[in-house]
Amino acid sequence: MTIYAPVLDGSQKAFLSCYLENLALVERLHRLLLDVIKDEFERLNILEINSVQALLLFNIGENEVTAGELKSRGYYQGSNVSYNLKKLVELGYMHHQRSEIDRRSVRVRLTEKGRHVRGLLSELFARHSDGIERRGLIDASGMDEINMSLKRMERFWTEQIRYIY
Repeated sequence: MTIYAPVLDGSQKAFLSCYLENLALVERLHRLLLDVIKDEFERLNILEINSVQALLLFNIGENEVTAGELKSRGYYQGSNVSYNLKKLVELGYMHHQRSEIDRRSVRVRLTEKGRHVRGLLSELFARHSDGIERRGLIDASGMDEINMSLKRMERFWTEQIRYIY
């Protein structure tokens, strides 16, 4: 088997190195976010749900959605959305209702208990935002720049997936 290794000039190698560092950072940041949520919930003695489930509650917010919609938004590719939604319903964090039109489809929305958890995460993220700003780590324009760059990468990756099929 032949392994393909592209021949790159100096600037291409430097860009590739930065790109690979971006990929590693995105992955690490996501795992760290889950750890931060886990630590906060342990501090608050909320042990019956995990950080992925808490993030699901946060991202659903006041919306009523299906598991398919959550998957298509791309938030939870690495987790079992159906399992997590079922667990959250069983634990009383979400209401669920079968669609009148498509009986296979189930729509979910937060209960009061789910909204409480969402509120806790909102407070956590607000504290983080305030701390980052107060310490001068990143200002608003820097955040905008990061967001724009990440959105461009997201569009690029989405285009790559579309071209495969």
